[in-house]
Amino acid sequence: MVPERIFGAATRHDGDPDRVAVLLPGRGYVPARPLLHFAGAVLRRHGWSVREVWWQSPATQDAGELAGWVMEQARQALDGERAERLLLVGKSLGTFAAPLAAERGLPAIWLTPLLRHEAVVEALRRAGAPTLLVGGSADKLWDGEAARGLGHPYLEVPGADHGLEAFEDPVRSVEILRDVTAEMDRFVAGLRS
Repeated sequence: MVPERIFGAATRHDGDPDRVAVLLPGRGYVPARPLLHFAGAVLRRHGWSVREVWWQSPATQDAGELAGWVMEQARQALDGERAERLLLVGKSLGTFAAPLAAERGLPAIWLTPLLRHEAVVEALRRAGAPTLLVGGSADKLWDGEAARGLGHPYLEVPGADHGLEAFEDPVRSVEILRDVTAEMDRFVAGLRS
């Protein structure tokens, strides 16, 4: 069960009840962090309802176990919604839900997807719904060649790390956040039809 408030902030933001976006965090990247916060802001701007999923991931480092756990969390969140249109946004660990998005034909925004994990890449190959990939060239878990070969729109940020930030350059990090937010805005605007 998702709490209604975390640290006094709402975890659900109501917009159009027939369009709901579910935000899946990373291992240590909660929905209040900038990338997910602005993903939610973009979606709300375009009228979507937004449900933030907050979790404490298992301590295991086993990718298979983590992937299964994320899939279950995502499945529960999606199954709790009655909207006609659903969309997934996942950051890092949350991108282990890519097979679920592909299976259900859901549009998705994957921030720093785990492109070094074949299950994620294979799911992205199968994805038929609009899908946006965003990663940084300095992220060891991003594979630019794989991203380019998947046939989905993508944004590869030169020099950005796994947090989509520029190491020791906060001004450049804010510029990256602006660019990523603008790309998400273009993507979501294109979903209107």
